[in-house]
Amino acid sequence: MKNMTTVLLSILAGGLTAFGVVKATAPQPASEPTTVVTDAAGNTVEYRTVNLADSDYPDFTYAAETAVESVVYVEVTVQSQSRSIDPFEFFFGFGNGYGFGQPREQRGSGSGVIIRPDGYIVTNNHVVAGATSIQVTLNNNQQYEATVVGTDPATDVAIIKVDATNLPAIALGNSDALRLGEWVLAIGSPLGAQLRSTITAGIVSAKGRSMPDNSGEFKIESFIQTDAAVNPGNSGGALVNKKGELVGINTAIVSQTGSYTGYSFAVPVNIVKRVADDLMDFGSVKRALLGITMGTVDKKFADEMKLSSVSGVYINEVLKGSAAEKAGLKKNDVIVAIDGQKVTDASSVQAKVNNYHPGDKATITYIRDGKQQEAQVVFQAVIQGEAVVNTDGGVVFYGATLKEADTETLRRLGLKGGVEIVTLSSGKMAEAGAREGSIITYVNGAAVSKPEEVVTKAKKASRAIYVEGVDKSGRSFYFGFGK
Repeated sequence: MKNMTTVLLSILAGGLTAFGVVKATAPQPASEPTTVVTDAAGNTVEYRTVNLADSDYPDFTYAAETAVESVVYVEVTVQSQSRSIDPFEFFFGFGNGYGFGQPREQRGSGSGVIIRPDGYIVTNNHVVAGATSIQVTLNNNQQYEATVVGTDPATDVAIIKVDATNLPAIALGNSDALRLGEWVLAIGSPLGAQLRSTITAGIVSAKGRSMPDNSGEFKIESFIQTDAAVNPGNSGGALVNKKGELVGINTAIVSQTGSYTGYSFAVPVNIVKRVADDLMDFGSVKRALLGITMGTVDKKFADEMKLSSVSGVYINEVLKGSAAEKAGLKKNDVIVAIDGQKVTDASSVQAKVNNYHPGDKATITYIRDGKQQEAQVVFQAVIQGEAVVNTDGGVVFYGATLKEADTETLRRLGLKGGVEIVTLSSGKMAEAGAREGSIITYVNGAAVSKPEEVVTKAKKASRAIYVEGVDKSGRSFYFGFGK
């Protein structure tokens, strides 16, 4: 019995000793680290310091190694040629009124992203615009000839396709979920083939950015702005998050030198997805229209309308017969949300509307007479031959977006009045030879200075519509098409 007691006491003593050793050597929870600073007057201030563990630092290896396989190098050949007007051709039914000079072959390049394993690739419209041949090189050096499936100049998105299967398609993320300061990677081929599959890192600098094109007009809305290094050959390449998901298509930089200076822009993937689906299914974009012109609420407007906060967009005009009018929206109503998602400016409204197709329904939350109300809207489509006001106030007509030419443009071109062709998508205007940036001065022999006048003159035509004007370089042009 005595021996048994001794054994039990020994076991207990050993256990207590082991526990004491473990307790003494285990890392103790340290109090939050601080730093004490004494200023010149002898005052002391205690600051909390942050000690980041290795796991808190971003690791881009998985995202980079995964996404780079989905990014391709795109090389294009374009036949450029000088254009001259040939009235003989126009009046006798040959061509579209333009004569052609000696063709010249030019080469250009950009990037693209595989979005479906059966060969569908998204890139920028400006990368493949006017291309007579397109060659795609994968990250594993496989090369394919590509064809254009469809393009959308308004968002600068294009879909091309190669004859291949089992390609490494990228996972599509959610650009609406991006947060300011979030890390992103830009993948593409800056400056050509020598720097193929280059990966750079940066953060989301801003969301919902509008960027002017060369004419100073806002053409594309709701860019993601990053400080990831992007150069011209990155156009059409991938912007990915830390998971390796596609969150944007790199499109443009703002620079006075033509090279990266700290500001790059990408089309959000949520817009790209909708445009790409339409291009793959229909060959053109089925764009939803609300039918209003609008402005961002500022303090002056908020005070005049006795609003409780400076937020949202106010309606300048509601187009007759539009989706907005049918929903009961009126001038000076302030739109604050679409389907529960807040809107802060015109570009955010456009971004939300771009997510819908014609015929889709949405709930518009707006303020009228100081009271918040809701309206159910059914979005409409662009109607060929009818003037429809889109979300940024342009008049859409036969696939072209028209606006009144500004004073500076008219002065530069020596014109008294005219209507500018801001953007072009699929339609009779583009097919007949219209060019972005050109100024329409006459329709069927009558002078025009407002988009509505173009529509009115065209409606009066019994068979054909004859358009005259000046392109952005100052050369006269004309073309015609049937109603």
